[in-house]
Amino acid sequence: MTQQKKYRDELLTIPNLLSMLRLALVPVFLLLLLGNQSGWALLTLVVASATDYLDGFLARKLNQQTRLGQLLDPAADRLYILATLIGLAVTAHIPAWLPFVIISRDVMLAATYPVLAKRGYGPLPVHYLGKAGTFALLYAFPLLLMADVWTDARMIILPLAWAFAIWGIGLYWWSGYIYLKQLRAVVKSDPQESTRLMV
Repeated sequence: MTQQKKYRDELLTIPNLLSMLRLALVPVFLLLLLGNQSGWALLTLVVASATDYLDGFLARKLNQQTRLGQLLDPAADRLYILATLIGLAVTAHIPAWLPFVIISRDVMLAATYPVLAKRGYGPLPVHYLGKAGTFALLYAFPLLLMADVWTDARMIILPLAWAFAIWGIGLYWWSGYIYLKQLRAVVKSDPQESTRLMV
C-alpha cells in the first residue's frame, strides 16, 4: 500500500468524515449566529456536538482509530470551541472574559509544540480530562443558545449552561496542567523513556 493510498483510506473512514463535517459546519454556525438566526445556529451546534461524540465512539466500535483521526478530532474541537466563543461573545451571549480564559489555555499549550517538535515529537496524546472538558463546553454552548431561543425556560436552562461551562473550564485547565507535566517528563527523560511516555 502506497503512503498516498494509506492517507486516503484513513481520510475516508466514518469517524474522520464526521470530524470533517464538524469542521465544515464551523462557518455555517458562525454565519447563522451572527445573522441572528439563533434557532438554526443552535441546531447546527447540536449536530456538531453529536459528531464529536459519534466519531470517537465509532472509531472504537469499528476499529477505525487512525493517526489522522487523533490529530483531526482535537483540531476540529479546538476550532469549533474558538468559533463558538467568538460568535457568542460578539452576540453578547457570554461575557468577554470567558473566551479569554479558555483560549489562553490553548495558546499556552500551542507554545509547547516547538519544544516537542525539536525532539522529534508531534502533539501529546489527548488526555481524557481534556476530552471531558471539551464535552462539558460543547454542552454549555448549545444550552446558552437554547436560553435565547426558549426564553420561558431561561431560568432553568441558564444555571445548567453555566454549570457545564464552569466544569468545562476547570477540566480544561486541569488537563492543561497535566500536559505540561507530561512535557516536563519528556524533556527531562532519555530518548528511550520519552518513547514510552508518548505511546
